[in-house]
Order: sequence, then C-alpha cells, then structure tokens
Amino acid sequence: MDVSLQKTITFILFIAIGLLLKMKFSTKAEVVGIKKIILNLALPATIFIALLGIEVKADLLLLPLLALILNALLFFIFPLLLPILGIEKETPNYRTAKMLIPSLAPGLSCFPFVLEYLGDAYLAKAAMADLGNKVCVLMILYVVAMNWHYKVQQKKAQSGKAKLKSLSIAMISEPVNLFIAAALLLVGFGFNLNSLPFFASETLSRLSLLMTPLVLLYIGLAVNIKKDQLLQILGMLMLRAGFVVLAIGLLVSIAGIAIENEVLLMLSFGLSACSFWPFAHISAVDAAERDGERKTFNSNFAVSVLALSFPLSTLLILGILSSGKLFAEPTAIFLLGAVLSAAGFGLPLLLQKKTTNIEKAEVINTELEISTNKSS
Repeated sequence: MDVSLQKTITFILFIAIGLLLKMKFSTKAEVVGIKKIILNLALPATIFIALLGIEVKADLLLLPLLALILNALLFFIFPLLLPILGIEKETPNYRTAKMLIPSLAPGLSCFPFVLEYLGDAYLAKAAMADLGNKVCVLMILYVVAMNWHYKVQQKKAQSGKAKLKSLSIAMISEPVNLFIAAALLLVGFGFNLNSLPFFASETLSRLSLLMTPLVLLYIGLAVNIKKDQLLQILGMLMLRAGFVVLAIGLLVSIAGIAIENEVLLMLSFGLSACSFWPFAHISAVDAAERDGERKTFNSNFAVSVLALSFPLSTLLILGILSSGKLFAEPTAIFLLGAVLSAAGFGLPLLLQKKTTNIEKAEVINTELEISTNKSS
C-alpha cells in the first residue's frame, strides 16, 4: 500500500478515535484544555524546531505578504457572495461570517499535515507565511470587530493609544509569536537546534511529537454541527475553499510556479480552517453587549462555522497532499476550484428549495385545517 495512503488512514483513525472519545468529555472546558496544550506547547515547539532548521533568505520574507494578500481578498471580495448564500448584509450573521472567512488557523489544520507529507523545510515556510496571517487575525480583525461594535452600539471609539496597548498585549501573550521571534533571532545569529543545550533541544523535540496526534484527536472531539445551519455553513465554507483554490491556481499560472511541493504548500495553507482568534474578538464584543438589544455578531453562528470548518479543511488538505502530485498542475487546481465553488453555490439552493417545500406543505396543511373547521 502507498505510504501516503497509509498516512491518511492513520490520520483518519486518530480523528475517529476523537469522535469516539466525545462521550468521555462531559464539558467543553475539557476539550478547550486540549486546544490550549496544542496552541501553547506542541505548536510553538514544532515551529521553533522547524525555523531553527532553515536558512533565512530574502524570498521567505515574501511569504507573510502573500498570506496578508490572501486575507485581504477573502475579507473584501468574498463577502460579496454571502447574500447569494442567504446571508443578508449588515446582519449579525453577515458580520460574523466576514470576520471568520478571511482568518486562517494553519496551526490546527495545516501544519501537522505539511510536516508529515512535505517535511520540516516546508513547515518552516508555512510558519513564516503565518506571520502575515497572525497580523490579520490578531490585529486587523480586532480593530475591525471593535469598530463595528462601536458603530452598532453608537459609542465613541477607543483612543489610538488604548488600541495599541491592547493589541501589544495580545501579540506578546501569544506563545507562538514569542517562539517564532526567538527562533528568528537565533537563526539571525547563526544558531541551530544542535547549538542549544541537550535538555532544551530534547524537551522541544518531545513536545513537538505531541503535535499531530493531539490535533487529530481535537478535531474529532470538536465536531458539533446544528442540523438547521449545516447546508448553509457547508456551502459557505466550500465556496470559500473554491475561491482560495481558484486564486492560487491563477497565481501559479501567472507566476509560472513549477515546483510541485511549493504549489501543494500554497494549497494546504490557503485551505486552512477558520481561526479561533476572530471568535475570541466576537466573544469579547458579545460580553460588552450582554445587556444591549442590538448585537454586532452571532456567537452561536460563529461556533457552528468553526466546528464545521476544521473537519472540512482537514479532509481537503489530506485529500490534496495524499494524492501525490495530482494537484500541482494548474488544470487540476482550476478543476478542483470549480467543483468546490459549484458545490458551495448548490448546497444553499438545496436548502432554499427544501425550506420552500416545507413552507408550501405548512400552507396546505393550514388551508386543510381551515376547510375542516368550516365544514364542522
């Protein structure tokens, strides 16, 4: 059996184990505890080791910029499609979707598979690209969320000094950012993993081994979708994936990128799940609006989007990476993007048709009841 296929089966088994363990986790806090171990220990250690193993080159500095451009495309252009999916403008659901769609969570949905299929060098590149994404989800989207909050509640916005202080605290308190900064500093002075004391390198290496199993178990534990929102959210996320794949296909064609692993890395990173950080901003706004009548966001809708985003992204990334070099060609990329986009548009239409049929049935039942009452 092909090695890539065996890896995929192994990953799926870990997710299945997570699904089976759901009955043993009685509270959300227990599941959140696993996520915190991933984000605060396993992920920083994995990225730190990967960054220490690379040579800093000028072309790597383009990766954060490319990630920011992708965030910007998803923020400004993709929301134009949301009304087609039944999400009306200037509603809490619309603002919630606009916050979550441009955010990426490669640490939980992309990095483990890039490490397993493409190796340490490409994980380091993905980590560098994530610096641009981090600027978006931690800083830009926070400012956007607060500005929307002040606009909806008709309040006076924070001063620039207060915003800068809160943003600085958020950046410094994120372990991944600290580890990335430390690793880049050491690489800049010519250090590598072997330059560290044995106890430090061994501790980091063992923490890094926790990464992939914990992420897969967490995905299985976190899946929890409401049936009435399933088709709409699934359509939105598939359309997002199609949008990203088509954008990457266009870039590959224009730039003439021929290195297969580079293309696979771009697809994997771009198809990352929605990030938890915008949800943290949404939760902060919700806490401030607890007694208000008007709501800026819909936190329940945000939870449903996140819950479906992770397994969907995992399946897409695993499918692309396990298929070998199939999706390294522009033709295959455009075909995949077209299929995902068609499915994204089709699912909400199916939901609307289903809703229309239910409404018609209710009208017919009501008319029959009225006729029966008149006859009586």
